[in-house]
Amino acid sequence: MIPRLRRASTFAAVAAIAVLAPALDTAAAVPFFAVAGAAFFGVRDGEWFETLALPGDREAERLYGLVSFALAGAGLALFASLPRAPLPYEAFAAATLAVGAGRLGRTLVSRRTADEFPLVAGYVVAGTAAALAGQIAVRLQTGAPVDGATLPVAVFFAAAAALTAALVRSLVFSRDAHITTILVGFVTWGFIALDPTVDAPLVVAGLAVTGALGYVSFAIGTASVAGMLTGVVSALLAVVLGGVGWFLTLMSFYAFGGLASKYRFDEKAARGVAQENEGARGTGNVLANSAVALAAVVGYAVAPHLAVPAAPFGFAFAGATATAMADTLSSEIGGLYDGPRLVTTLRRVEPGTDGAITWQGELAGLAGALLVGALAAGGSPLISPVVAGGVAAGGAVVAAGVTGMTVDSLLGALIEGDRVGNQSVNFLATLAGAVVAVALWAVV
Repeated sequence: MIPRLRRASTFAAVAAIAVLAPALDTAAAVPFFAVAGAAFFGVRDGEWFETLALPGDREAERLYGLVSFALAGAGLALFASLPRAPLPYEAFAAATLAVGAGRLGRTLVSRRTADEFPLVAGYVVAGTAAALAGQIAVRLQTGAPVDGATLPVAVFFAAAAALTAALVRSLVFSRDAHITTILVGFVTWGFIALDPTVDAPLVVAGLAVTGALGYVSFAIGTASVAGMLTGVVSALLAVVLGGVGWFLTLMSFYAFGGLASKYRFDEKAARGVAQENEGARGTGNVLANSAVALAAVVGYAVAPHLAVPAAPFGFAFAGATATAMADTLSSEIGGLYDGPRLVTTLRRVEPGTDGAITWQGELAGLAGALLVGALAAGGSPLISPVVAGGVAAGGAVVAAGVTGMTVDSLLGALIEGDRVGNQSVNFLATLAGAVVAVALWAVV
């Protein structure tokens, strides 16, 4: 355990060099290149080699893991220090420290438990704290304000960086910290470019609620670790970039969709219609159902900067979410009943056939679309609606959800198979729901 802790501490120390970037200016990449050179040429064996070596390094007799991480830091430093590639210093520091300190946090937690959720939590908490500290250090060097107006935004950037790093790490090998660092750097750059307005209570509540719901989804088996992290990132973006109404609308799908996949699971498994992986949804499944909605959230945040109306993005978000909810409930509930019929011919087919529907499933899908429509258009004195227009707007969302659900069934019957998978069909269906919602907004 001690060698692992030393290794993680070394990665964190290398990451911490990023906070010196404003002072080093155009030479910000030099320390990272120095670390990479020293690790590659100077440490070939001995105690330090054994301590710092990642899986595969010993066979190659080179510290490729540490070298790659240092070179990734050097690359981001160049983007941050060269005049024509203005990666913000805050994004550079947040990305490297989220990965380096996150690794250290996970290692520290692993000394007490091998359970995956505490390990991920240790990664995210340590990564967030270090990314926040890195941003503050950078702002102090550059003379940028550090006050009650800027700290909530910095916390959001730090949490987003750490969660993204944990998500990417769950999808690649642990030795691929360089890939994680680069991806997180550019993702954080994108968030900073959005220049979101963040208030402290909202970001604190958003982090607390999304973290708690993420734990519940993992604990009851409705999401894998990667799926849980994808859902948490998505929910955090929805509440910060959209608002509470957007968050509640999206969470309704995650909550009811996850519970529906576990409802009478053994019976569905016996019938051959159960969700794979014991009903735990992974990143691909979550993104297939949420990618269009998340793109709409980002579009909503970008709209003021481009002087374009924001309302269509709200309808696209609600339409895509209503489709995902309707389709999930339709398949998970409808799969429990006999006598399914193919949507294109209405002839009876075996349960689990792509494109098969039951009237019970259609009713469940309609109920799901109605719920999303009510949440998206409802609003209250404290919660702004996702779509303005009252009952008419809610009706447009419901119609879009039912249409998208039907498109999913049609695509399942017509093209789903070896070449086109279920996740691609889900994505196309949510895209159709978003398009229908925007079209109805334009007409109404």
